[in-house]
Amino acid sequence: MAEFSSNLNVICLEFEAFYALVEEVVGKLKDQDTSQHDKWISDEEAMKLLRVTSRTTMQKLRDSGAIRYSQPTRKLILYDWDSILEYLEAHAKNTF
Repeated sequence: MAEFSSNLNVICLEFEAFYALVEEVVGKLKDQDTSQHDKWISDEEAMKLLRVTSRTTMQKLRDSGAIRYSQPTRKLILYDWDSILEYLEAHAKNTF
């Protein structure tokens, strides 16, 4: 027959103290949020964000004006992060 042993520690908090603790933890997590992104992202990052594998598709999106881009040098093309998110949002389908 197997033995079962459990060490259960219980902490009791008043209602207000619990929610104050939750707000403090959430605030600290927001302060530590490192998911900041650059305004302008590389071709590879844009393709990953759009889940696109073809550079031709990226060219079509640029040519049609679907997403904003900047070309500071002849071979360097950067894409506007917010523009890509707006493009995705504009093509989102609502569920029934």
